[in-house]
Amino acid sequence: MTTQSNEPSGLSRRAILRGTAAAGIGAAALGAGTPASADPRAVDEDTRVPRRRGDTMIGVPFEKRANPRFALIGLGNRGASMLPLFLAVPGAKVTALCDVDPARVAEAAKVVTDAGQPEPARFSGSEHAFEQLLAREDIDLVYIATPWEWHHPMGIAAMKAGKHVGLETPFATTIKELWDLVDTSEQTRRHCIQLENCNYGRNELRALRVVHAGKFGEVLQGSGAYVHDLRELLFSKTYYAGQWRRAWHTKVNGDLYPTHGLGPVAAYMDINRGDRLVSITSTSTPARGLAEYRAAHMPPGDPTFGETYVKGDTTTSLIRTEKGRVIHLVHNVSSPHPYSRLNHIIGTKGTFEDYTPRVYLEPEHTDHKWRNWDDYKSFDHWLWTDVGPGPGGHGGMDYIMLWRLNQCMQLGLPPDIDVYDSAAWSAPFPLSAKSIGRKASTVDIPDFTRGKWTVPHPGTDSPKPS
Repeated sequence: MTTQSNEPSGLSRRAILRGTAAAGIGAAALGAGTPASADPRAVDEDTRVPRRRGDTMIGVPFEKRANPRFALIGLGNRGASMLPLFLAVPGAKVTALCDVDPARVAEAAKVVTDAGQPEPARFSGSEHAFEQLLAREDIDLVYIATPWEWHHPMGIAAMKAGKHVGLETPFATTIKELWDLVDTSEQTRRHCIQLENCNYGRNELRALRVVHAGKFGEVLQGSGAYVHDLRELLFSKTYYAGQWRRAWHTKVNGDLYPTHGLGPVAAYMDINRGDRLVSITSTSTPARGLAEYRAAHMPPGDPTFGETYVKGDTTTSLIRTEKGRVIHLVHNVSSPHPYSRLNHIIGTKGTFEDYTPRVYLEPEHTDHKWRNWDDYKSFDHWLWTDVGPGPGGHGGMDYIMLWRLNQCMQLGLPPDIDVYDSAAWSAPFPLSAKSIGRKASTVDIPDFTRGKWTVPHPGTDSPKPS
């Protein structure tokens, strides 16, 4: 296919970036330097529940498609690594690719044809190339792996073009954007889901099944995190195109990556399936790690010395649920620390800690000594016993996630994770920043389900289809 680069009217990349800044992505709006006397109506405006724009998407099945057709927008580190996993899923077809860099698109197209699939349509060389991709009719779901400020406008455009959407994390960066995604999903009847998550890991799914078996008793507390030393990558001149990810550390002091830790705990607590997130209180340490790394590793006169980092090294949040349960959430990418998502559950009958996994459950255990998590292999989810890790991706969870998505589309099932889950998991991004900017005040989390969080429906512990 010829690379297409003409520019129709519509969204401009520069306009999007200007618009997101004006809408509140900058430091003043999201809490990097928000004074305690800032207008509190900003929080009220963000967390109000707008009227429903369409019927709920809870439990709405995909239309059946024997061979689901996927398009990928964004072929950098994440998108390029996910492409082979899409191609490995039985029955999945990759029909279109898009990136601002034509070389990336060409390399990705070769990956598709080397896998034995027809050459995909290619779009590049323009800020508007993704709009041309969305005009195609041979696409069922668009996977978007672009810098964060693009998730919202691209997701909205894709749904309005009749496509289902899978978005990388975070789902969006402001509460208004999250509501826009929910409203547009309901209006267009297209699913919009968080398609980078840690809910499909072996330990996470096993823990979920142990929870649902009642082994933990009543689950009262959980912990999740994204603790990942990214200092070298954040200062790389090539890893993040235009070094976009480090720029967020100059604008927002909050939990910039809440979904990896929050998603699994939300599943354990049946969030949006009988309980919901109601408020968040956040604090942050001083911002030291990136400046110290820069001083030790960047050459004198490097442009990064003109940057001021406002994102505290560690952001800690406490989220309260409607049932009074507590979720402890942590974010840190600026300190020397082995990778961890915490993944910790406490119930009335026992507890589980991941990394190194261990468990203690009464009445089976009575001596206050940790037990081996492998003793509970019999609780492994059917996705792991029947499908396995496949070609990998975060230990296999990425492949399992795509395999299950493809299965839901083939069989005409609702997705395990819906737009309401996705919005709730990313709400701590802007709301933690608001809490920090207001001296750790408590901020309400909106109910994106508009009252339907009490409705039981399947999640990632969905039964195996017959």
